[in-house]
Amino acid sequence: MEFLRLGDAGTETPAVRHDGRILRLDSLTPDIDGAFLAGDGIARTRAALDAGDLPVFEGADLLRVGAPIARPQAVLCIGQNYAAHAAESGDAPPTVPILFHKHPNTVVGAFDDVLIPPGAEKVDWEVELGVVIGTRARYLSSPEEALTHVAGYVVSHDVSERAFQVEQSGGQWSKGKNAETFNPLGPALVPADEVDPQALRLWSAVNGETRQDSNTADMIFTVAQIVHHLSQYLVLEPGDLINTGTPQGVALSGRFPYLRAGDVVEIGIDGLGAQRQRLVDAVV
Repeated sequence: MEFLRLGDAGTETPAVRHDGRILRLDSLTPDIDGAFLAGDGIARTRAALDAGDLPVFEGADLLRVGAPIARPQAVLCIGQNYAAHAAESGDAPPTVPILFHKHPNTVVGAFDDVLIPPGAEKVDWEVELGVVIGTRARYLSSPEEALTHVAGYVVSHDVSERAFQVEQSGGQWSKGKNAETFNPLGPALVPADEVDPQALRLWSAVNGETRQDSNTADMIFTVAQIVHHLSQYLVLEPGDLINTGTPQGVALSGRFPYLRAGDVVEIGIDGLGAQRQRLVDAVV
């Protein structure tokens, strides 16, 4: 089962893909958001599927694929969560999770263009496992408890501008992370009980050439550890997105050129789907 949002940006229709068919969800919920997830939306969808209550989504294949969750209140990101990526960045592996934020309005659809900001010269790709929170989480007692608060998993692209991130940062990373379109998401949200988050191959390619090829088994901090850790410092709300870090193979390593207008980036995670974006210059 995969949750989708289809249609023009801002007016997407909720849908579910099941047994090879795409079915409409708008009779069940106006959108796939925090309220839907907190209100047992996944379980209610399964019940509706079992009852045959959901109609086929006619023309679904012709529609834009939007981000599979709407309006996350927060996009929380974990830095350098793969040892090899920390090394290629010139840093030692972290001993505690490194947290930074992206603005929620960076989230776009999996096949939308990525806009290069004016003056940007070091735009980089980063395939990441995205974790979507399903129920409110605060001061959790253990990593095991943390996983019960996860609604599902998505492919997330943490696009970065490295000069903004490092050279113009003033000590923080966020300037290089928050440009419009810098977090393509999806194409689908897959329920947590259908995914082993620590056994997923993830990969990226630029203009058809492989860049990253790794596995979430190589994470320094697991999904359970990340959610538990974050809950000690902030309240996680339904619909919040957590990006869990990227493996080695990015342009920051010096082994590959940074992205330019016209480049095509593809990223994917086995079992969760794949994305494709073209890089274009932002129009001011």
